[in-house]
Amino acid sequence: MGQLQPYVFSLVVGLGIGVLYGLVSVRSPAPPIIALLGLLGMLAGEAGVQWLKGHSNVVQTVLHEKSFALRRPGETAKKDDVA
Repeated sequence: MGQLQPYVFSLVVGLGIGVLYGLVSVRSPAPPIIALLGLLGMLAGEAGVQWLKGHSNVVQTVLHEKSFALRRPGETAKKDDVA
């Protein structure tokens, strides 16, 4: 819980400020939701790359050239193609 505490605190304070803005009918200076979704996508992409860097065996398995090999109808597998 110690690592999540700043995030929870930030969320609670943000909600409190939002309630205050709503009570006094002031428009929030926060960016529109589409910008926030873009930022979320950027953070998710960055986290995904960092995760993949730490799991290089997953990347190698996915990108392995034989996993994308396609055979034509009627073509039999070669001896080297069998894992």
